[in-house]
Amino acid sequence: MGGRLCCIRKRTISSSAGPGWNTIVGFGSLWSEESARSSFPSLTNFRLGKLRGWKRVFAHPAAIFFERGIARLESREFASLSIEQSKDDESFMVTLFEIKDQDMPEFYEREEEFNVRKIKVLEVSGDMKGSSVDAFACTRGTDAEYIDRWGEQRFKNKYIDNGVSSIWGIAEDIYPCRVYLRHCVLAVSKRGEDIRNDFLDNTYLSDRTTTIRQYLERHPSIMDELPPPELKSRYSG
Repeated sequence: MGGRLCCIRKRTISSSAGPGWNTIVGFGSLWSEESARSSFPSLTNFRLGKLRGWKRVFAHPAAIFFERGIARLESREFASLSIEQSKDDESFMVTLFEIKDQDMPEFYEREEEFNVRKIKVLEVSGDMKGSSVDAFACTRGTDAEYIDRWGEQRFKNKYIDNGVSSIWGIAEDIYPCRVYLRHCVLAVSKRGEDIRNDFLDNTYLSDRTTTIRQYLERHPSIMDELPPPELKSRYSG
């Protein structure tokens, strides 16, 4: 039968800031606007977004934790956050912001271990509310991809020499870097109780089952884990 189209397709935009700018997804330390601005001076339009169809997991070692002396190899507390595609219809809140083209090399260097790719994120505020934006996100990668990008020697220097045999292929359970987890929790807490609860209930250990809320209930001393003095401004939310 005839009639008007009964629904309107939601728009997808490349970047809310226009040509020359790139939208970035933050889901861990980039919940801290201060942390983000320290890395990307051109940052603009820091805001909230919503990600669906992905899972946020403490699933891989980050070389920078070893370099900064905040990894605990003996207790396997050296995991950082990544996102991986989920078969379940999971969703959680993230941050969105734009940086200039000239800051993208620094972004790739900062997020060296990840498979950085564009994904769709829902805008939840402002004029673009309800639209999806194409944004660069730090997704789960493979050791082979890392070596292809950066070379065998860098892989050895940053990971093998620090006592971990793999970035993305560790079979045993690993646990969050304590200073980093505290930093993330402090950062989301600044955004209010709803955002804090979203992070605690929608972030998982490497077993993909235990939530960060459950983990912190078992290990409350993590929130008392102060960073070294020289890293206080970097890891204080």
